[in-house]
Amino acid sequence: MDLLFERFLSEERGEWPDIDLDLPSGDQRESVIQYLYTKYGRHGAAMTANVSTYREKSAAREIGKILGFKENTLSRISSVVSSFEWTGPTDTMDAHFDRAGLSRKNRKIAKYLELVMRMQDLPRHLSQHSGGMVVCQGQLSSVVPLEPATMPGRVVLQWDKDDCADFGIIKFDLLGLGMMAVLEDCLVLIREAYGEEVDLAHLPQNDPDVYAAIQAADTIGVFQIESRAQMSSLPRTQPKCYYDLVKQEAIIRPGPVIGRFVNPYILRVLGREEITYPHPSLEAILRRTLGVPLFQEQILKIAMVIADFTGGEAEQLRRAMGSKRSVAKVQAMELLLRCRMSAKEIPLHTQDEIIRLIEAVGHYMFPESHAASFAALTYASVYIREHYRAAFTASILNEQPMGFYAPDTIVRDSQSHGLKVRAIDINRSDWLCTIERSDQLVPKQELQMGLRYVRDLRRGAGEAIVRQRNSSGRFCSVEEVRHRVPELRKDELASLAEVGALNSTYSSKQNGHRRTALWDVARAIQDPGPLFANLKTEGMDAPLERMTHEERLVADYRGTGLTTGPHPLFYSRAALARMQVVPASQVRFVKDGARIVVAGCAIVRQRPGTASAFCS
Repeated sequence: MDLLFERFLSEERGEWPDIDLDLPSGDQRESVIQYLYTKYGRHGAAMTANVSTYREKSAAREIGKILGFKENTLSRISSVVSSFEWTGPTDTMDAHFDRAGLSRKNRKIAKYLELVMRMQDLPRHLSQHSGGMVVCQGQLSSVVPLEPATMPGRVVLQWDKDDCADFGIIKFDLLGLGMMAVLEDCLVLIREAYGEEVDLAHLPQNDPDVYAAIQAADTIGVFQIESRAQMSSLPRTQPKCYYDLVKQEAIIRPGPVIGRFVNPYILRVLGREEITYPHPSLEAILRRTLGVPLFQEQILKIAMVIADFTGGEAEQLRRAMGSKRSVAKVQAMELLLRCRMSAKEIPLHTQDEIIRLIEAVGHYMFPESHAASFAALTYASVYIREHYRAAFTASILNEQPMGFYAPDTIVRDSQSHGLKVRAIDINRSDWLCTIERSDQLVPKQELQMGLRYVRDLRRGAGEAIVRQRNSSGRFCSVEEVRHRVPELRKDELASLAEVGALNSTYSSKQNGHRRTALWDVARAIQDPGPLFANLKTEGMDAPLERMTHEERLVADYRGTGLTTGPHPLFYSRAALARMQVVPASQVRFVKDGARIVVAGCAIVRQRPGTASAFCS
């Protein structure tokens, strides 16, 4: 892919490269961490620390407490300090204090503000880095202080990653990726439920179903391109091949967004803007991304071509731009850039534009190699989702929490694509979500929701239910459940009844509904007393009415956080077609000037409300 080797290792860099290893999140990641502890010893390997520092809000409150401010005063004054943003020459700190009813002429307040400013960026406390780990051949404890972590079986050192880099200590980032765990689970489920073997390294390339889903922004649950920002750009960028996916991974990142590269790229993809280059010598570097930089390597190559930087110098430039510690480093590198561009007689306005491009790397841009690796996972996740939807949905539900969407959204999306999702059932559900074959003439895979989605049900109790069912057969009454699974608490049994998980314990569908189960749970867990001791269940079932649709919906969301039944706010694709509703992905095909109706559901309302923000 014509990647820049100096991005990873060069003589000028003078230090070890960062080594990132993505692992399936969960037990595998922890097993790798424990392997390193075993291989290098408890004094030869340790997790790095994060040094949390004081910021405006935390410093404001700490100093206020020390100076003895009352709570109401402290809230007002810390709010002024932490929310101050300079917006113009008339907007000053004094003005903000005056509006809050506080005067900086007061000696105590003046001293307070002085101390808050001095406290900025001072260390506050240590925390454990999420995945950074250092190793050495000898005794790491002879170089840096170590201490036992709060998590059992771990050791943490008291330096952060930048300190380790300055001292020349090699560091690995052992990162957990939920989608890798999902895909790993999918391969097992596909083998068991579909009888097929899937090799992620040899998936069919350029699968039309994959790119059709991506171009329509049908990407809920998909790796890296499921965010609202990504989904809004996909119908416009229309990825058609693997390298288009590589670019798509990189475009919705702080660097391209802050650098104002996104809209020009999209307009050029659509053919609405001419492809231009800041300087003719940069065409070879920027041709594949239509004249705008999307990757870190492009920024480094720009410096190498336009200012004759060596590969190592370009990497130092990237690190300086991303450094939070030294403004002097940034200024020195910018001065060097301008001097060398001036020596090549590059006009000042072109220099300004190139500096603007290079500054974007300081706001986080993807390396092209990173984007290429992620694009492979994106393609794999869409392929599995489109061709083995039951396996994909079961796996992603079993790996929650992860991604952008709640389980309810994932279930709804799968149902809209034709997947049948069965409700939680004590006689069918395992702890995890599973796949079952339908009883139709042409069997299809269906998703069986797992007991893990019953809120307040402990894993041990849920697994005890499954063991009893597998060893002694199905449950035929609430009383039998109570007797055979003594691990179940009273509230857990009631939760199972409320979400309909006990309905199948009744011989008749007419009697097997949630109100009946709730009644029988109450009878099973409470002493009936002498008056009702001999009362039979069957005589009490008939008077109990079933829950209404609204009551069932409320019970589902209260008990599981989702519903597999009908919902008034969601319609299937077939129902939408009958209603002649045009999906958002098809709006671009509507004739110009046609009248359309736009609707949606507010997920979260921001408090306090603002004129320009929406929380989703």
